[in-house]
Amino acid sequence: MTVVARKIKATPARPASEAWQIIVDLLAPGGSTAQTELLSVGGIASSLIASQAMRSAPIVVYGSGPRVRIYCLYDEDAIEGEQANEQKLATCPTEGDWSMSLPVPAEDLNWVRESLEKRSSRITARDMSQPLLTETSDEESERKAAGATINPEAFFRS
Repeated sequence: MTVVARKIKATPARPASEAWQIIVDLLAPGGSTAQTELLSVGGIASSLIASQAMRSAPIVVYGSGPRVRIYCLYDEDAIEGEQANEQKLATCPTEGDWSMSLPVPAEDLNWVRESLEKRSSRITARDMSQPLLTETSDEESERKAAGATINPEAFFRS
């Protein structure tokens, strides 16, 4: 699985709501149902951006094309903007079947999940302190699920 990352300038370079709008514009074309759905959770997402949840834990979008991870830059990093990458994506990750996972501080997880459930079936919350599955662990999970194993000794026999 290919992963594409973007880093969006957030506070204090721009308000959290403006940072969310940049993210929405990256992920969904204007007038699309995906854009409408993303905008419907704008208050929740802006709150998470303002809490700096996306400093070390990304928003993750699973959809068509590569997996997209979006981080936010804060404080001096946001003001300087040297690490920012707000370039348009090569593909639209919200075409067809897609989902999004928002990182949330553990103490806010319950209210964020409840609020998101009322607004979207595609956008969910996860504890930001929990590690994301990596490409390797995804492959290992798929291999285990399929019952496939590799015997290194048999593989290297001559």
